[in-house]
Amino acid sequence: MNWLQADSKTSREHLDLLMDDRRNVYTRHDGVKLPTDLGDGMTAYLTNSPLADQPYRTSAKFLCGGKARMIDIFLAKVAKGRDAIQDMTDLMRIAQNRYGHLYNCTPGT
Repeated sequence: MNWLQADSKTSREHLDLLMDDRRNVYTRHDGVKLPTDLGDGMTAYLTNSPLADQPYRTSAKFLCGGKARMIDIFLAKVAKGRDAIQDMTDLMRIAQNRYGHLYNCTPGT
């Protein structure tokens, strides 16, 4: 898991570029958009990719306390029989809520 914060215009532009890059990759691998309450994000299972060591990926750019934030979650495996896309979406929701708790902000605001 990785998270980034953007306080300046330059930092926000950097997060936009990072999210655009992830969106392009995830789209090529039939990625799924995250629910809008999680911000601008996608989740995907990347096969036949240089990133195949952690093929389950989800990324979201969102506001928390009026500041741009971004969280990436990459997993090597998901338990057999699980819905990986739904699990990754749920993990993003948990991560954003935890982020808000740690940084005293409300995700989505």
